[in-house]
Amino acid sequence: MFDRGIEIKTPAQIESMREAGLVVASTLELLRTTVQAGMTTAELNALAHDHIRAQGATSNFLGYGAHSASGVGGFAGVICTSVNDEVVHGIPGTRTLHDGDIISIDCGAIIDGWHGDAAITVAIGDVPDEVTELMRVTEQSLWDGIAAARLGGRVSDISHAVESSVRAQGDYGIVEGFTGHGIGSAMHQPPNVPNVGRPGRGAKLVKGLALAVEPMITLATPNTRTLADDWTVVTTDGSWAAHYEHTFTLTDSGAWVLTAIDGGKARLEALGVPYGGH
Repeated sequence: MFDRGIEIKTPAQIESMREAGLVVASTLELLRTTVQAGMTTAELNALAHDHIRAQGATSNFLGYGAHSASGVGGFAGVICTSVNDEVVHGIPGTRTLHDGDIISIDCGAIIDGWHGDAAITVAIGDVPDEVTELMRVTEQSLWDGIAAARLGGRVSDISHAVESSVRAQGDYGIVEGFTGHGIGSAMHQPPNVPNVGRPGRGAKLVKGLALAVEPMITLATPNTRTLADDWTVVTTDGSWAAHYEHTFTLTDSGAWVLTAIDGGKARLEALGVPYGGH
């Protein structure tokens, strides 16, 4: 069912999204524990491809969109691999990872026509303290955003919580040109979920709505540009960026993070927020 373009899922459909979300979660965990200096981003992509297929799922990234104005092809990987100053949409390829790099890995999967989407940022070896803190702040803002969601609330309650979390922890750039989104029978659906904003605005948060929340935070400028490959988004000043994402829904009991292995239970309860999964 759609309400003004927003897809409202049945409980059974949410269960299918949970299955897809678990494939995404296990894929990201595999990559997080495997990635190391000397690997190429293409090798990570191959691991993800095989794992997604072995779980009986398909990729929602591979071939996604005719992104360029010329309509040429779609995305060439099952994951996005964005390194250092690359914010989002990095294409897997020959790039070799080195000690001291960070890599943001965005992954999606489909089960029975229903989508999951999540992202993590991983340090390769030792990175500067300010980069470690950037990653922590970004991930914390994701969870603070989800924790702010309540049935009957509004989408911008999430946006405001993400922004407030980041602003309270330092002087960081919050990328505004790319946002979270609705998700369900397609990977990207209304409504958009910005990472800044005043509370109490936007679509109402109701049962059956699923959202992907994904803050992208930088060490300096929030301004970005897209490279000649027509996909990879980088910061305009070369400052490094982190990106975290989860897909979640709301039940009568609370928030249920469909792309977290434990449903988000540990992180939500640590924030004093009721857990809505099972």
